[in-house]
Amino acid sequence: MKYVTLAKIKDRERIVKYFVIVNPTSGRGLGEKSIPHIESSLRESGLDFKLVRTERVWHASELAEGAAREGYDVIVCASGDGTINESINGIMKARKDGFTKSAFSSLSIGTGNDFAGGTGIPANLNDSLKSLIANKRKKIDLGLVKGGDYPEGRYFGNGIGVGFDAAVGNEAIKVRWTRGLPAYLIGVIKTVFLYYNPPHVEIILDDKEVINQVSLMISVMNGRRMGGGFQMAPESQPDDGLFDLCIAETASKGRILGLIPHFIRGTQASQPEVKMRRASKVSIKSLDMTFPAHADGEFICLAGSALTLELLPRELEIICA
Repeated sequence: MKYVTLAKIKDRERIVKYFVIVNPTSGRGLGEKSIPHIESSLRESGLDFKLVRTERVWHASELAEGAAREGYDVIVCASGDGTINESINGIMKARKDGFTKSAFSSLSIGTGNDFAGGTGIPANLNDSLKSLIANKRKKIDLGLVKGGDYPEGRYFGNGIGVGFDAAVGNEAIKVRWTRGLPAYLIGVIKTVFLYYNPPHVEIILDDKEVINQVSLMISVMNGRRMGGGFQMAPESQPDDGLFDLCIAETASKGRILGLIPHFIRGTQASQPEVKMRRASKVSIKSLDMTFPAHADGEFICLAGSALTLELLPRELEIICA
């Protein structure tokens, strides 16, 4: 495949340096298979890059932090949403110490590619390579969640899922023969019959509105979708300074299955069990039992009781289409 060559992209007469992080296990092994194509495409386009594979959990965070401290201009994550989340956390750790130069982008080879879907990065490898090479940039918001296994906080780019959504993700990763939306649909069906004891929660929005109810699911979104195709916040913008929340009350098993098409189409706001809200600060506290929760598909707790979320406006520069 040929790309428009931008021989030695320059920023103020200086060659832009790219650090590419590849999770070889992303996309059920697609990450490793994609490396030769990624390398040849970037070489053809004259980009100055270094490519490194991840070897363990949180290795992407270490690599991204190190690259930011070394002064790489762009940190690229070729992986799924979990490794992207790790990379963002590494970049943010370096930023705390004043290393604020690095922009970020991703190459879409994961199972869900939800971060890409919400930020304008193309959701397939070839188009995301073209986007990276074209070097169009914008700044997006990030979220910071504290609680569960991360009392000190964990950053996220796409969204937080509490309750049913997190349980679905846990089941979806066990599906090895498919990926993307089909895997999550299987996870939904399994979860309907395995996870049906939602907590009674208190949700506080911007220290003003209080929602007190038994909630099947709470999604706090910076992006638009989860699970490779569930449109949790179809009107969300990643640079508007607000989270978009999708809060679903408890419902019968049959009713949950009946709501699935609405979440795929993004029409759930029309349903009586669903509340859509916007806020920049969110507090979620269980009043009876614990709950599972994830950040960008990565578990932040399996048995949490309280989370606080803060939106950080226009915190990260990304390369997108």
